[in-house]
Order: sequence, then structure tokens, then C-alpha cells
Amino acid sequence: MKVPFLDLHSQYLEIKDEIQAAFDDILRRTAFISGKYVERFEKEFGEAIQVGFCLATSSGTDALHMATWALGLGPGDEVLVPVNTFIATAEAVSFTGARPVFVDHDPETYNIDVAKIEESITPKTKAIIPVHLYGQPANMEAIAEIARWRNLIIIEDACQAHLARFNGTTVGNFGRAAVFSFFPGKNLGAYGDAGAVVTNDQTLYEKMRRIRVHGGVEKDVHEMIGHNYRMSEFQAAVLSVKLPHLRRWTARRQQVAEMYRRLLSGIEGVTLPSVLDGAEHVYHLFVIRVPAERRDAFRSYLAENGIATGLQYRIPIHLQKAYAHLNYRRGDFPVAERSCNEVVSLPMCPMLKDSQVEYVCEKTRSFFSS
Repeated sequence: MKVPFLDLHSQYLEIKDEIQAAFDDILRRTAFISGKYVERFEKEFGEAIQVGFCLATSSGTDALHMATWALGLGPGDEVLVPVNTFIATAEAVSFTGARPVFVDHDPETYNIDVAKIEESITPKTKAIIPVHLYGQPANMEAIAEIARWRNLIIIEDACQAHLARFNGTTVGNFGRAAVFSFFPGKNLGAYGDAGAVVTNDQTLYEKMRRIRVHGGVEKDVHEMIGHNYRMSEFQAAVLSVKLPHLRRWTARRQQVAEMYRRLLSGIEGVTLPSVLDGAEHVYHLFVIRVPAERRDAFRSYLAENGIATGLQYRIPIHLQKAYAHLNYRRGDFPVAERSCNEVVSLPMCPMLKDSQVEYVCEKTRSFFSS
């Protein structure tokens, strides 16, 4: 049996007629940038996550940069960033001239360790960017309380957490701004790079609107220095076609995750992901931990049996050459460093069949029983 890590082709076949009709419409009208599909998607995605304002962008990274820029981060500021995340979270801080200050992650949820936030705050700390990693919300109530007490800006990195909720509130509503990625492999994915930034602050929204298109909202009128962070009509059309399916696809991801939990439970050597109380996990990834000395052999065994797996963030950000100038050392973030050597992402997508999930679990159990 073959089990792909992600099956975008089957997903495409499910919606191809709608995609083709939208593309034909765009080509017929020769309107390729910031048109009716972008406006439609902004409205519908904002409604889906129950947020006041949504701006479609060229990528999740660009959305992060736009948010940090619009919120006034800059040289002399420090921003708390989980060390266990994709490097774009830290890059968005660096682009502004501010300094990312890394925080280790909780060993159970992989999200930022709330207990370690306070010790990382200095008089220069201006903001915190919690990441809802792998589709699980961070502990936003605890983070929000610290932010209120310390007068910190919250920017949510929700790039992997479309429709996730914490204590009934959809992620994207806990901070001054939140960003989403629509990279093709995400729960809601475009057919290329795309992203969005959302906010409930109208003044901030208007500022980001100007930044997105070279500092203005009227042709040839530039009120400030800006950039080009616009989404193409093609990507917006794909996202608009996919969005009505997202809740059903998310429910299937959750079903697959529950099958994994049931069928992998009790296997010595396999640590299943924990879910924080109050969190609705949307399972962008299903990440287990296995002994570091057996990980390569385990992945090879699954591959030999037709099962694809993934590795995310195998080198934590503080050990990346790009951030050597911050002078972090091996051992500074022991939880993240250990996890990077143990994590394995199992196949996860809405198109997985029950028989495929059962096969993955059967082969996993077989490997660890030998």
C-alpha cells in the first residue's frame, strides 16, 4: 500500500471544475491582481474566523512582516519568539530591525512554554509572537494575561492553524494582529504562495492596507513608504473555492488524528502529541516522538513499506547560521534541541482513507515490537 504524506492531487480532483471555472473567468477578464476574487476571499475568510478585518497578502511571511512593520517594531526592541517554529516567525522580527528573543517550548504541546516567558522579558521587550504550531493553539489566555501585565503587543502566528480555537474563540482574535499562510500544503492551501493578516483594529487595518500597496490606497498617491504584498487573483480564486470545504476537511483531519491516537496508544517508544485543555487542534501535522537513535531506521522502515513521513524544524532557530549573531549556544533550549532529534510527522490530510491510517499504525507497531 502507498500512503502519501499529503495528497493534493486527490483534493484537486474533488474541486477541479470549480477551479477551472474561476481561472477561466480571470483569464477572460484579464484581471490578475487584487480584484473581485481577492475581495471575496478577504470577506469570507474574515467571516470564517470571526474577525473584523482581513487583508490578503502574497505569502504568510509577507503577512508577518507587514504586521510587525505596521505595529511599529524596530531597532532597540525585543520580541519574544518560540524557538520551535519555522524561521519566518523570527525573520519578520529581524526585517524590522528588532531582535528576536527565543523561548523554549512546552514538551507536551510543542508550543511556547508559558512558564518561561516571564524570565525572557526585559525592559526592551515590546511584543510576543505565539505560534499555534502544527495546528494546536498556544495557551492564549495565559499569554494574554502576561501581555496585559507587561504591556506587550501580541501578534499571533496562525500560519498552521486555520479554524483552530481556544476556549471557543477562533485563533486570530487574541492579539493586535494575526497572520495566516496559505502555502499549498497548509490546511487551507493555495496553488502557490499566499497569506493573510487579520485584525479587529480598524486603524491598524488601514495602515496595513497602505503598506500592502506601496504606501497608498489610491493610484499614484503614496502616503508612506510601503511595499508590494498583494495576492494574485488566481490564488484568491483557489482559496475561495476551497474555503467552503475547510470545515469538512478539518473534521476529517481530526478523525484521522483520533484513529492514530487509538491505534498507536501503548506502543513503547512512541510518544503521541498532547492537546492542551480548551484547545481545538486542527492537525496541520500529526507529530509523534520516537527515540532519537531509532528515528532514521523507523522512517526508512516506513518508506520501504510505501509510507511517506516528514521532519519539521530539525535544526532549532537558535542553532541556525542565520542567527549566529545572537550568540545563542547549544544547550540554551534543551527541550527544543531534544525534540528536533525525536519528532516524526506521520501522513496527515483529509484524503487519507481509514485503511491507509490503519496500515501506518500497523507498520509502526511492527517496527517498535521488533
